[in-house]
Amino acid sequence: MSKVKGSDEIITKNRKAFHDYFIQESLEAGIALLGTEVKSIRDGRINLKDSFARLEKGELYLYNCHISPYRHGNLANHEPTRRRKLLLKKREIDRFIGQTQIKGLTLIPLKVYFKRGWIKVELGLAKGKNLYDKRASEAKKTAQREMQKAVRAKSQDE
Repeated sequence: MSKVKGSDEIITKNRKAFHDYFIQESLEAGIALLGTEVKSIRDGRINLKDSFARLEKGELYLYNCHISPYRHGNLANHEPTRRRKLLLKKREIDRFIGQTQIKGLTLIPLKVYFKRGWIKVELGLAKGKNLYDKRASEAKKTAQREMQKAVRAKSQDE
């Protein structure tokens, strides 16, 4: 990982989200973190699996996001799965929360990345997939991979 302040670099992606959900829309949010959490994230010690966002008293919070304790920390280290406040404008919160309440959708973190030195979270408005949807998506990916492999093999033969 480069430590250039102006670069946008992805820290982690939530690959399970694209397998388990249809992502309809996404938005960028800031996240309120402690100092040891920032240091752990810079080390790449963050896991988005099974995490989600929920509205609480007019503010959006991220739940079940595991940020490992900082290796060189002391007693002031953070709790790994504490809830973390997401920093959004009130208008953005209202728009997405309205859709989650009306349509039965959920907010899932898709990736965590640096943007001009700040840590950002990309949230996706998601609808859960059924088992047959997951199978169809997997079959489509497999067919796409096979076509790419055949094209590469044919181009190498020529």
